[in-house]
Amino acid sequence: MKTPQRSQPRSHLYLFLALHIFLVFGIFGCKQQLPQESELTKTTVISLKEEKTILTKPFVHVVYFWLARPDNAADRAAFEAALERFLATSAYAKTTFVGTPPTATRAVVDDSFTYNLIVSFESAEAQEKYQNEVAHLAFIEQASHLWEKVMVYDAITSKN
Repeated sequence: MKTPQRSQPRSHLYLFLALHIFLVFGIFGCKQQLPQESELTKTTVISLKEEKTILTKPFVHVVYFWLARPDNAADRAAFEAALERFLATSAYAKTTFVGTPPTATRAVVDDSFTYNLIVSFESAEAQEKYQNEVAHLAFIEQASHLWEKVMVYDAITSKN
C-alpha cells in the first residue's frame, strides 16, 4: 500500500519564495549601495606606496633637531615654515618625512629630539649636491638660530 504524500500548504511556498526574493534583492541592493572602492582606500594605498619609496632610494639622510626652546610656539612655527620652504624647493630631495617624537615607552627609544627629517636621494652624488644647493643653505640660514643641536645619520642601501 502506498503512503499518500502530504501536500505542502501553499503558505510555505509563498514564504519560501518571499525569502528568496528578499535575499536576492537584499544582496544585490546592498552591493549597489556600497562603493566599489572608497576614496579612503585609494588614498591609503597611494600613501603606503609613497611612504615605501623612502626605503627604496640608495642614499638616506636622517637628521634630528633639538630646538633651543622646544616649548616656544613661535620658534616651532618659524622652524616648520623654513623647513616647508626648503623641502618644497629642493631639487635633490626625492622623498621626505618630517616627524616629532612620540612618547617613549621603552628605554632604548630616544625621544629627546624636537624634530626628525628623513630625506632620500637617488645617489651619494645627489646628496652632495643637496648640501650646497640654495634651498638647503637658505634653510640653514633661516632656521639655525632656532636649534641648539643637530645630529645627522646617513646610510646607503646594503643591496647591490
